[in-house]
Amino acid sequence: MDIEILGALIVTEGRVSITPTAPKARQVLALLAFFADQVVPVSALIEELWAGRPPRSARTTLQTYVLQLRELITGALAAQGPGAVSAKDILVTCPGGYLLNTRGGTSDAKEFERLAGLGYRAVGEGDHADGARLLRDSLVLWRGAPFADVQLGKQMELEAARLEESRLCALDQRIEADLQLGRHRELLAELTVLVSRYRTHENLCRQFMIALQRSGRWSEALDVYRKLRGTLARESGLEPSVVLRQLHRSILLAHTHTGSTAAEPGSRVVRVV
Repeated sequence: MDIEILGALIVTEGRVSITPTAPKARQVLALLAFFADQVVPVSALIEELWAGRPPRSARTTLQTYVLQLRELITGALAAQGPGAVSAKDILVTCPGGYLLNTRGGTSDAKEFERLAGLGYRAVGEGDHADGARLLRDSLVLWRGAPFADVQLGKQMELEAARLEESRLCALDQRIEADLQLGRHRELLAELTVLVSRYRTHENLCRQFMIALQRSGRWSEALDVYRKLRGTLARESGLEPSVVLRQLHRSILLAHTHTGSTAAEPGSRVVRVV
């Protein structure tokens, strides 16, 4: 069984989709897929489906959703031809809950975490080229917001937010590695979009300012800081961090020293990290 949750929910058995169209059944599959190969308690499934207000028939209704999923699994197994595996071997009833048995299948979320972990390790060891490559490969797995087409309960909303934060961390580290490799010009278009999307993300703004400054676009780097400062003041009443203020001061001093908004050949470029 192959599972994709980094975007729309896609679960396939033998390349045949077992993803239901009914919203509640999709919720059940989403939770089972996220915790694949682990027992998910019935209480957790009920909480996810009905947010503390389950109907009296909650357990019976949940069993109905499980039966619907098993019917889809049975159809997918039939398409593979005769075999010894049944739907109950894949969506397993366990004491107190259910388990989705992937039988060694793939999971985009687990592969993302594996590649990102390798990327972090490479960067930590000073291998920025390999780190950037691994982190880039991990980010390619993302097709959109986690569980983009699933109605999420409280538990899965938290898990989706955790995944999104993990994606941002990997993205941040990949950009940092690219900056270390001198790829500041290649990053400008990407960072323009990211800073517009995450208007108060200070480290993305810091990276954008560095990329602009190293590309000789001093005034634009200062403008990024000005916009961030205004947004923070309006939305939270805060000032940019000490690191950003120091970076702004360094760029401002260098800009004033050169007396130009563009770096000329041989001009001094402030190194800021």
